[in-house]
Amino acid sequence: DTANVNPFTPDSLLAHNKKRCRTQFGRENLNTNSVQKYLLTDRSDEDGAWLPEDSSADSMREIHQAPKRLALHDTNISRFKREFMQVSVIGVGEFGVVFQCVNRLDGCIYAIKKSKKPVAGSSFEKRALNEVWAHAVLGKHDNVVRYYSAWAEDDHMLIQNEYCDGGSLHARIKDQCLSEAELKIFLMHVIEGLRYIHSNDLVHMDLKPENIFSTMNPVTRLTEVQQQCRDEDGMDSVYEELRKSENLVTYKIGDLGHVTSVKEPHVEEGDCRYLPKEILQEDYSNLFKADIFSLGITLYEVAGGGPLPKNGPEWHKLRNGEVPCIPTLSKDFNELIALMM
Repeated sequence: DTANVNPFTPDSLLAHNKKRCRTQFGRENLNTNSVQKYLLTDRSDEDGAWLPEDSSADSMREIHQAPKRLALHDTNISRFKREFMQVSVIGVGEFGVVFQCVNRLDGCIYAIKKSKKPVAGSSFEKRALNEVWAHAVLGKHDNVVRYYSAWAEDDHMLIQNEYCDGGSLHARIKDQCLSEAELKIFLMHVIEGLRYIHSNDLVHMDLKPENIFSTMNPVTRLTEVQQQCRDEDGMDSVYEELRKSENLVTYKIGDLGHVTSVKEPHVEEGDCRYLPKEILQEDYSNLFKADIFSLGITLYEVAGGGPLPKNGPEWHKLRNGEVPCIPTLSKDFNELIALMM
């Protein structure tokens, strides 16, 4: 049998065969010590597939890498209308349309992303597969939108993901910017999602409000969550400030279409408003730092510093250390944002 090989698969999980080998390499985890130290401070004063021990590779069914990547039209199956009931359109992007759907069998709600146009054989096919590969390797993490499955139908790509009932951060800040307490929760969640992505030697490369989503938990769970986190994150004072909210928000990183490996980077530039100048100059020597910059400038925007410039003098100032202070934030938080950028 043949199947695609996911280029983002960690070496420890690769299914090796006699004709194929890969160089082993270590990991470089995201360094978030300075961010965590800030969040933890009290601010009240101001290739082997798994085999059983008694088994051998020869006794297992052999799976071969396809001689070339399997195209989407080679994997077409009809699932969408048979398995899902479409409820509404919840998002439209450059690449696709996202539907809120109910699975007819399990009755649960999912977000299903469908490419706007047939992508099989087009320039968008690689990006579509890239998103699936990244999701599949990353698996489940509280701060990354969960992936369930993907398939091709009529040469369109469909991706079944977790439904985030809080919508995107971009939609949320249209009504009101985030307070400092909300920003701390947001930063704590997204930095954990980034740490997880980076620990797999991957970088997001398109972090921005449109690609950060949230789920809403009733405020009655706040005491439970606060108790769980009391000894772990030192965020009691922040949760106290959020008690007046109706819901406790969990932020999740989504849209992995630009994800690439730091070991063999194939960078497709994302939104220039959120990218550091080094990426636009094709300097890919520190891609982890590029994601931190994107997070920093996203913090700046959602705190009230937007809309962000696409070019011109203001664009360059934000990348040369000239980050204006946001009056609603503390001196410490303003300094943290500037350091990230």
